[in-house]
Amino acid sequence: MPKPIHEMSSWNATAQPPREPDEDYWPATRQIPGAATQFVRDKEDYLENLSRDIGRKVGPDQYELFVSCDPAEAMQLQVEHLHPEFIAVHDIGTTSSRRLLAGLAAASGRATQKLVIRRQGYGMALASLDFVELPTTQGPPLRLYTTEVDADTHQRHALAHILLGHSRLGVVMVGDLPAHALAAAMQPLRDAMQKGPWPGRNLLMLPLSLSGALTGQVAQLGSAIGVTVRTTPPVTRPAEAWAFIAGTWARLREQLGSLGTTLPEIASAQAAAAAQPQSTTAFAQSAPAPLEMRAMPAVPQRSTPAATQPMGAREALLLRYTRRCLEIKGMQSVCVFDVAAQKPLAHAGARPGPASLASQGAALQAAMSAAGGVLGLSSGTVDAAMTLDTHHLLLRAVPGHAGLLLHAVLDKATSNLTLARLQLGRLDAVLEEPSP
Repeated sequence: MPKPIHEMSSWNATAQPPREPDEDYWPATRQIPGAATQFVRDKEDYLENLSRDIGRKVGPDQYELFVSCDPAEAMQLQVEHLHPEFIAVHDIGTTSSRRLLAGLAAASGRATQKLVIRRQGYGMALASLDFVELPTTQGPPLRLYTTEVDADTHQRHALAHILLGHSRLGVVMVGDLPAHALAAAMQPLRDAMQKGPWPGRNLLMLPLSLSGALTGQVAQLGSAIGVTVRTTPPVTRPAEAWAFIAGTWARLREQLGSLGTTLPEIASAQAAAAAQPQSTTAFAQSAPAPLEMRAMPAVPQRSTPAATQPMGAREALLLRYTRRCLEIKGMQSVCVFDVAAQKPLAHAGARPGPASLASQGAALQAAMSAAGGVLGLSSGTVDAAMTLDTHHLLLRAVPGHAGLLLHAVLDKATSNLTLARLQLGRLDAVLEEPSP
């Protein structure tokens, strides 16, 4: 019997509940007590699927999908046709997603369900996917899939990437791997994102251990296709993982204006989030209960002229600064962003856009800070330059504005990196000019 998520003390695989044998399940032909006979007008009424869920329910905890092509191709057609909203949990170097689903099912009083993909006309099982339906505050339940699919190797990897790429929120649980093994394990995911299609725009990384190598690997994900990748502190218990997932989902629904489909608290997930250690890496937390707003007392303090300006004047100053930066030869895109919130404040230029520059800039800053900590070096001020095949990347602190960084992209063929860095230093004077 699976334990509720808040009673799971660790990700220990030996404590994982035994998996039921994979037997072909077909509805019993004998009479079911209490089931009334239903009449439909024609076959179309019977086959009609009014929901956006994938598959047709054939048992208390089983759905079926009959296909005439490969399971991965069929799943691709289903998600493109139905546009279902779901969360997918993927494992890299661990097998924790099924245990997470079992704990959520036990905590919410629901059973773990199965979607079986069968060959049309033969009934042969081609693939099997586990999921749990979570209650929402309003509307239909939300499905949470594990990408640990029962299928042959090729179809298993293809189905995992389709689920992760089309999910509203993709969750990647990363095990304790050395740097070289982590790079090899992340490569299939990186290739799938670059190959596409990858309509999902939000990825949440849940490391199960503290690793500085993960930050560098995350910095390479999503930058080319505009996927926002967030990394949490290490999660040691399933309840902590769920707290981050539910908190990130709430933030996404708030951004989309769809608060009716937020997930309720399950098994003291908020209490688990409150007990987690703080980290310099930006992450999503469960939203706390609203408190009564009271005016803060005036505290006299010294501050820079830019920090004492109204918010509108500050934004105008930063926008003027980024536009002046765009005048540097070879500059393609430049963004000033808040590191803690990964929020762009001012942007000028074309691609990459402000959201990508902010998220990837914060990831680069976190990677450098982690590397400095491992090496025992101070990493307070950020000033870095990186050269790729066709571009230069510049990351530097914004003078006079604590917590803000500048992330710039220059064309390698038309720019001079040394000269560009000198010109950026001269533009610091723009931040001291009075606002118009």
